Amino acid sequence: MANGNNGSAKSGWRRTVIILSVPLVILILVSAFMALRPKRIRIMITQPVRKNITDTITTNGKVEPLQNFEAHAPVATIVRRILVNEGQRVHRGQLLLELDATDARAAVAKGQAQLKSAEAAEAAVRAGGTQAEILSRETDLTKAKTDLATAKRNLTALERLEQSGAASRGEVLAARERVKRAQADADLLARNGKDRSSPQERASVEAAVAEARAALQAAADVLRNSMVRAPFDGTVYAIPVRQDAFVNTGDLLLQMANLDEMQVRTFVDEPEIGRLALGQPVQVTWDAVPGRAWTGHVKTLPSTVVNRGSRVVGETMCSVTNNDGKLLPNINVNVTIITSSKANALVIPREALKEIDGRKYVYIVRDNRLVRREVTTGVSDLTSIEIAEGLNANETIAVSSLSPTPLTDGIMVKIIGSQ
Repeated sequence: MANGNNGSAKSGWRRTVIILSVPLVILILVSAFMALRPKRIRIMITQPVRKNITDTITTNGKVEPLQNFEAHAPVATIVRRILVNEGQRVHRGQLLLELDATDARAAVAKGQAQLKSAEAAEAAVRAGGTQAEILSRETDLTKAKTDLATAKRNLTALERLEQSGAASRGEVLAARERVKRAQADADLLARNGKDRSSPQERASVEAAVAEARAALQAAADVLRNSMVRAPFDGTVYAIPVRQDAFVNTGDLLLQMANLDEMQVRTFVDEPEIGRLALGQPVQVTWDAVPGRAWTGHVKTLPSTVVNRGSRVVGETMCSVTNNDGKLLPNINVNVTIITSSKANALVIPREALKEIDGRKYVYIVRDNRLVRREVTTGVSDLTSIEIAEGLNANETIAVSSLSPTPLTDGIMVKIIGSQ
């Protein structure tokens, strides 16, 4: 009886071992199968497509007139008349605004008088004195010449009389001394008439003339600038003053420009400056005029970079056509610079392009396996990039891995979806 119970216990234990071992064996077999089976990753794929692609730089800018004119108050005065309105088209030479020029006219008259006086003083110095002085000196010189001639005649007469014994030797010698003195007096007067003024005197009167001319020119400039005229055909776009208002020296009176041709000071972030080139097409939009775009081109390239708020930018000038005059000076606009473009380009999503050690690759799906292939790229935009060489239009490209394992050359794949 005891042996029978012992045999039953052993049989139960063997059945328990077998029952517990079966799942373990199955687990081992499954693990072995999974380890020996080729590894597959789940991927997203795409097909290259043909389309037009454009590479752009999108930024902001400020509109400036290409031909601009600003009038400022030459002196502190009153605005007498404003003859135009903001937005009005004007012609070259047209009177736009007039300041009170009473003081300016008085300054011009005073300057003219001072210049005449200085020129008269200069002429007197160069001539050897005033008119009265010159007449007096000429009279003295004439008298000295007459005295010299008389002395010479007397000397000649005494020399003849000495020969006949009618005059003494002493009288002749005295007459010769009188001739010498008369000659010396005449020479002195003649020399003083030719070079009466000193170099310092001449320099002084010349400086006075120059100063008087400069003062007159300054007064004339103030008078001329008191009448603001249009220097070219254009449009008055700002008049910050009002009629009969007082203005200080330098205050802005009026702004006008030729609005047909404008330029946009465009701010390009430093990393994108290298993509700029002269002549690149530009498109400008203004939030205040939805749906309207202005076209132009890059006119200058940045020569330096500057801090603009939190950005480091280079400033480039873009010329823009503004035939309808809607684009106004000093407004902030959106700028799109087309750096390159390609029609009917073979493109793929940017995320399908991989880069390893500076070389660019794509992964081709062939027989459920990835094949890495080096390619040459071309134009790109925010989402797509052109494949210039190394890819055919009918090939399937792996975009990304949906498994923990990344895309790898030669790996088996399972296609989950496409984009």
